[in-house]
Amino acid sequence: MPNGNLTRAITLGGGGPAAGLHIGVLEAFANATPPINFDVWSLSCIGAWVGIVYNQSDKKTAKEKVDETYEFFRKGVFRDDEGYKRFPINTVFGPDWRSNIDAFNKFVGDPKNYRDFQFQPYKMFEYMQDSLSIVMNQLPSGEKKPFRKLDEGDLNQWILNQVMAPNPFIRYMTSLMYLSKFNGLSRINYPDSEFMQKIRFDRLPGAKPLIFHNAWDLDRHELAFFANREMPVPNTTNGESIKKRYEGAITAQSLCACSALPFIEETVEIGGTTYCEGALVDTVNFEGLVDLQVGERKLDEIWISRIVDSKQVRKPENLHDALANLCQLFAASVGEDDVKLFKYHVRYDRQSRTVSKGNGTKDQNSKKAKAEHSKAENSRGHNVNGEWNGTVVEIHVPGHINFKWNHGNLDNGRRLGREAAEQAIKQYYKHRDTPHPDAPLFINEKPEKDAEWRRIRDDYHHLQKVLAESASVDHPS
Repeated sequence: MPNGNLTRAITLGGGGPAAGLHIGVLEAFANATPPINFDVWSLSCIGAWVGIVYNQSDKKTAKEKVDETYEFFRKGVFRDDEGYKRFPINTVFGPDWRSNIDAFNKFVGDPKNYRDFQFQPYKMFEYMQDSLSIVMNQLPSGEKKPFRKLDEGDLNQWILNQVMAPNPFIRYMTSLMYLSKFNGLSRINYPDSEFMQKIRFDRLPGAKPLIFHNAWDLDRHELAFFANREMPVPNTTNGESIKKRYEGAITAQSLCACSALPFIEETVEIGGTTYCEGALVDTVNFEGLVDLQVGERKLDEIWISRIVDSKQVRKPENLHDALANLCQLFAASVGEDDVKLFKYHVRYDRQSRTVSKGNGTKDQNSKKAKAEHSKAENSRGHNVNGEWNGTVVEIHVPGHINFKWNHGNLDNGRRLGREAAEQAIKQYYKHRDTPHPDAPLFINEKPEKDAEWRRIRDDYHHLQKVLAESASVDHPS
């Protein structure tokens, strides 16, 4: 293991134009003394692109890998500031002209699409009556209604429903726009393109850490993982809604599938199965990480780099801002909730099962059990009950970035990500030796302000106290 006796995982979440934050975080790890390395990389969306570009590099030092990753995004994805002002699109989100033309030809050539493209006198007369009733202050039945000045919303609805909807030409063009067989404004899934060929996927296997990213299987409605080597994926949801499985090796197609957000990017088909972005279902498989094994060991540490936060969302001034908000609001809420659920799972849910399972036995309060707990203080990754009690280090998401694909935002994000990670590393070295035999250790954790979260925490502590008192009464040591 590159970390001596410790096994570490890094999670790089989604966030599109906030990729600079991830690069800055990796830079801080490279600059640390000694450098902080990872045995497992759990990735999604733009975090997968950053993590894979970093790990496919053949540079010798971590600092060189960071610089190469930065140059890949600066030259290949982000646009220069001046050009971005009047062309606010990154360099890889191009329309799929071939698919658009094919979809157009199929739609135009399908006779079924012309059924409504005809004159319908009775329908037209009905719409005309509705329009006259508005002007003449009369219901279609002939009854009078109180006069009311029409609102702007009434006018817009009238144009939509009485003017545009019945118009055969507008109906046809609207169908052509929304019902043609393509599902994304752009496409990046070109495995043989010069851009994708810059990523050497053949370098990922071998003497590398375990690297995997997720994608959502739209056919089976399951979360799938693509990795640089075969990996066991435990079912950590106890048969509940989300199932997970290992799907195959990381390829250019799987990486594109990982970030294929429908409407923004076209979905990706691999081996007859259609995939889209998995980050909006499960950010980076937080829960599964506590059951993942590196060799014969579970993870000792999990470092969280989540780059999207609801505080980053700004008041939109145009459609560019609104489209960015549409994606990032969902990504931020899912990411925040996933972290909270992960904390709850390892801090309360798993531990509460241990308390319930072991409650009522005399051995639990015996000197032998206490000795085992004391010994477990020095054992990272799991306690005497087999529950995960490793260390989680959070890297706080800076709130003052934007979602622009320009060089200025990339550079600013890199600086902020580096500073955020340096602060987390400082806290890590300060608190990493804190004893925590019976529960995970959270370092650099934000104070929880959510009242519901505090209530759950207090209720759990109260339950622990009641169970402990009950065990002491029923089974005195």
